[in-house]
Amino acid sequence: MTEESVALNPGVIPGTEQSDQGVRTRFLLILAMALITTGTTFVSLLAIRRPLRNLIIENVSSDLSHSVATFENVRSLRMTALDRENALIADLPSLKALMTTNDEPTIADAGVEFWKTSGNDLFALADRNGEIMAAFVAGGTADQAFRANLRGFLSAQQGTYFVSGNRLFECSVQPLYFGSSSEGTLLGHVISGFAIDRAAVETLSRATNVDAVFLSKNHLLASSLDPKYEKGVSSIPARSSSDASEPFTTVLGGEMFLAVSRQLSADPAAPLTLVELKSLEPEEKAIREIDRLVLLAGLLALVLGAALMALLSRFVTRPLEQLAAGVRAFASGDSAHLLPYRGTREVRELSTAFAGMRREIVNANQALLESERLATIGRMASSVSHDLRHYLAAVYANSEFLASGKLPEAERVEILAEIRTAVNGTTELLESLLMFSRTGSHGRRNLYSVTSFVEKAVSIVRAHPDAVGVAFSVEAGDGAETEVLADAKQVERAIYNLLLNACQAPRATGNAPIVSVSVVPRDEDVVIDVADNGEGVPTGIRDTLFEPFVSEGKHKGSGLGLTLTQSIAADHGGGVMLVRSRPGETVFRMSIARGSSRASSTFASHARMGE
Repeated sequence: MTEESVALNPGVIPGTEQSDQGVRTRFLLILAMALITTGTTFVSLLAIRRPLRNLIIENVSSDLSHSVATFENVRSLRMTALDRENALIADLPSLKALMTTNDEPTIADAGVEFWKTSGNDLFALADRNGEIMAAFVAGGTADQAFRANLRGFLSAQQGTYFVSGNRLFECSVQPLYFGSSSEGTLLGHVISGFAIDRAAVETLSRATNVDAVFLSKNHLLASSLDPKYEKGVSSIPARSSSDASEPFTTVLGGEMFLAVSRQLSADPAAPLTLVELKSLEPEEKAIREIDRLVLLAGLLALVLGAALMALLSRFVTRPLEQLAAGVRAFASGDSAHLLPYRGTREVRELSTAFAGMRREIVNANQALLESERLATIGRMASSVSHDLRHYLAAVYANSEFLASGKLPEAERVEILAEIRTAVNGTTELLESLLMFSRTGSHGRRNLYSVTSFVEKAVSIVRAHPDAVGVAFSVEAGDGAETEVLADAKQVERAIYNLLLNACQAPRATGNAPIVSVSVVPRDEDVVIDVADNGEGVPTGIRDTLFEPFVSEGKHKGSGLGLTLTQSIAADHGGGVMLVRSRPGETVFRMSIARGSSRASSTFASHARMGE
């Protein structure tokens, strides 16, 4: 079965819905400014931090090199003084006489005085064969292991550093001759040295402004570092002789250091490594402070820029918002809304262009309305004049018959009935015209039952000549279920027009006319279906069926009935539609809203779904 629907109030035209979604220009401008400022700040941090860090490391490396050189100079001066002092002791005749005894106990006993005279941390005497005859150590004892290590140091003669267990000494070895050094006899050796412990290293560090660490086989011997940093010192890798002067970075106790590592002894039995370090924490702190200043400057620029951009964007976008408000006002029918006259040049040009376009549209609409008004008057005159002449002619002709005075009583009653019919038709036509001119205005509305409207309209239409012989069928629910907020006179007239139209439709077919009415209550509205068994609505007028003065296919009427019904239904939040139209079955549907403000959009949605 094919169904055709004609909706009078289709609601919003698809594709023309307004949407409040989207991002405002003001927000985009502020966001763009924030992104640019943030990006510039971080790029500045990256651009500043790396060169600054490299420069700081370069400066610290230079300072470390100077400090290392100073450290070496201080150690060299101390070693020179030790050599001179040891040479003086070796030249003492009493010491030479003691060594000629070649008796170890005698040398050990008499050597104490020479040790005390030297005041050194280490003092030892060895014979010409390198055997240790006497050894004295401050704060400790020279046991057999110590003597053995000292004998190995004397025989190796590789450098000035002597390591024994956890103790480190820097020593001076001076030969003892009987006679001159060139022609005399070698009696033995005098060994003097000073201990390299924390106190000694700290003294050197304070003089050179650099920390020093002495390691032997990755074992800490002496250090000027804070104890919290000493745990990671043993993990510092040994550097080759070619890389000894190249600074490198290392982390100790979570703090960055710049370091230089040197091998002081190549003896595999007692290797010795000196690591000189300088903390980078002050420089890292300075870099962090610069980072904070850059970030603070970026944040300040972001806040000030956002505020400035908000003001600037307000100056730019406010005229656009006013222009958009003017467009919406014009779309709703307000052609006098004030348009912006300030703002940027582009906004002013756009406002001027829109004002000109609005003026042209208003003028065009006025011309179109005038044209449509004249066309409507012409159609009305053409449609109404025929009916008025027909009614007036009937009144005039029958009045002449009545004026003759020679008619029987039965004919006079019949002529009077024809005059009454003509007068009623003229009155109905004029009322239709008046109601058509007043549609759109709301009268007083109360709660009424649609069922009562239908029953009253059926009883009124039965008295119409076109309803003679029509079989009516009414299906209506409970009156309370069909209550709506309505103007009773208007709704009754709308239903009456549908019923009268249905009564007139089957006349041309010759079939016994049947008109059925059903009332169906729904959640938001009440629906009235009016069906007849006529030949259907002509195809040529289905698209203009509800326009005024369209009466094609009708033998009588002004063509205002369906137009009035459509207008009344729309005023009551509903609408009228042609549900089906085919030979033997034509169904019109009218809906009345229960009183909500949704107007015809609810009806239009049902119409699109084919309900």
